[in-house]
Amino acid sequence: MRSSLRARFGRALAVAGLVVMVLLPSAAAPLRAAAGDKVLDLGMLQSLDSMNPYGTALTTGYEAFELSYQQMVGFGADIEPVPDFAISWERAADKHSWTFKFRPDMKWSDGQPATSADACFSWQLALDAIKADSYIGLGYLDPGLKNAGVTKVECPDATTLIATTDDNSSRILQTYLPIIPKHIWGKYTYETIADDKLFEPPADGKGLVGSGPYQAVEWKTGEFTRFKRNPNYASDLSHGFEDEIVFHYYQSNDTMVQALKAGELDYARTVSPDQLKALANEPNIQTVHGASNGWTELGFNTYGTGTGKTIKKGGPSTKALQDPAFRDALGYAIDKQKLVDNVIGGFGTIGTTQIPPVLKAWHVDPTTTRTFDIEMAKQKLEAAGYKAGADGMRVDKEGKPINLRLVMPDSDANFAKDAQFIVEWFGQAGIKVSPKVYDEDTLIDLMLPPEAGDPVKYKADYDLFIWTWSWGPDPSDPLQVFTCDQIGSSSDSMWCNKDYDALYQQQLVAPDDAARLAILTQMQQMWYEAAPYHILYYDDNLHAYRTDKFTNWQNQPSNGTPLFSYSVRGETLLQDATAVVSPSPAASSSAEAPSSSGPSAAPSPAPTDSSSTGGSTPILLALIVLVVVVGAGLALSRRRTGSAEEE
Repeated sequence: MRSSLRARFGRALAVAGLVVMVLLPSAAAPLRAAAGDKVLDLGMLQSLDSMNPYGTALTTGYEAFELSYQQMVGFGADIEPVPDFAISWERAADKHSWTFKFRPDMKWSDGQPATSADACFSWQLALDAIKADSYIGLGYLDPGLKNAGVTKVECPDATTLIATTDDNSSRILQTYLPIIPKHIWGKYTYETIADDKLFEPPADGKGLVGSGPYQAVEWKTGEFTRFKRNPNYASDLSHGFEDEIVFHYYQSNDTMVQALKAGELDYARTVSPDQLKALANEPNIQTVHGASNGWTELGFNTYGTGTGKTIKKGGPSTKALQDPAFRDALGYAIDKQKLVDNVIGGFGTIGTTQIPPVLKAWHVDPTTTRTFDIEMAKQKLEAAGYKAGADGMRVDKEGKPINLRLVMPDSDANFAKDAQFIVEWFGQAGIKVSPKVYDEDTLIDLMLPPEAGDPVKYKADYDLFIWTWSWGPDPSDPLQVFTCDQIGSSSDSMWCNKDYDALYQQQLVAPDDAARLAILTQMQQMWYEAAPYHILYYDDNLHAYRTDKFTNWQNQPSNGTPLFSYSVRGETLLQDATAVVSPSPAASSSAEAPSSSGPSAAPSPAPTDSSSTGGSTPILLALIVLVVVVGAGLALSRRRTGSAEEE
């Protein structure tokens, strides 16, 4: 999720933002919990931007709405489908529909009945947007139904939803659309529902209305967000030991890590490599570096590529950015291994294609990869027509000096470190680069094109950017961000190629995995050669948590992290560290850097096409949890056939 999931998904996917980063939590504190209540304190550098799931595309926003709302089907220990809002599902024999069943006595946090009408309303919003060739809000949630081939939903009774689909896969079980209360949101359409002002926690202290395990009751922009236990939460998982969860937002890793060491935090998300290694020697602290389904990229503003459009007083500063030969040449002026070693401390692998290698079944390296070679970069720039002057600096084909404006958010200090190297290397090749850091809100507005809806405000006025993406468990997510229809939504490179778009549609309806892989191989090669991005590295998620207050921390998946993953399962499993014995840390929990060959395991296998009850009985759930605990020391190999962020 930037985000799944920026996670921006994990931007887990699209461009969003609201707040200016970040005051220290000590500037204001959340209201004190009731005496005896247990509070889970989480530290992060990325501030929450919105309580509206359609108005956020940051990892913090994804975590917040996962706490507040359920999805039709959840993600289990290995990202397999598990009950969430629906307790069971079954596919019709002709594979043209799915039937989802719901608990007959489920309630929203305000006590109102939660029924199939809410599920139908939530999914119909997305279908309305898809039918109008549009999207909801930031546009990264609704494509899940489109990719799954859902054409209609109907609810014949209060506990049943039937989804008609023309897709042969099981992607319908991997959508992450929140099920929202119709009695709260019912008057809105897909065009109006993304208004952030609707979703600030009410002053009555009862919190936002949802069906998730916790509800937001207090939010101080840039400082903290507080969630309280939802007494009406209905799930095969319990709430967890904690009564409240508080997000604390920090300006720097150092301040956050000091709070963790002092016991003011229970969990710190995004610590630096040096801090991770140092924390390994601290008492009552466990470190974890989890394989990420995402990357950090240097992207190009290619606006006009494939469309011929221009932006008055905006867009890229030179047409060179629309030239794949120019972008290709600059790829030889990036020492990715040096960035891995010096910026992320070895906690990651060098980047190649837009499908991360953690998706082992689908990642295919290009036939020939670029290597760091400044002289090669110079030769290619010269051959492409970008001549150097007496001072060694190059001009574009219109004779204008090239001075690329490199932008990045202030939410990760590593971006500025990457930029220092890139400015130097590009300068050696004769390309001047001027870097600038922005708060995420300002940067998002700066990068949006007129297609985002406001041609006066949005000018896509930048040349290069450094940022990250995180994704869900299906390769369609990272592929889709580069389709032409995502310009104005999730696309930040503004790259458009009709042949790529055609292949994207073909892979959605491929008859089997082998046929799909053949198409994905073509797409990865085409994209790599066109170079709308140079993926710098697939960086691990570096987290740390305390073990003296809470125990039963479980990574999701086993080579991931306990929290800020595909779901909030980790929050619901925590136990009192003073009352129970903690299971052994998962295999990926370590202060040691992973090997250069990358993660040894990928997230989950694909869901099967057979009918499923989702493991809804408590006995089966107990067996699943037991297997996870017993197998915590194993590195599981998983195959995905399958969707922030992070930042």
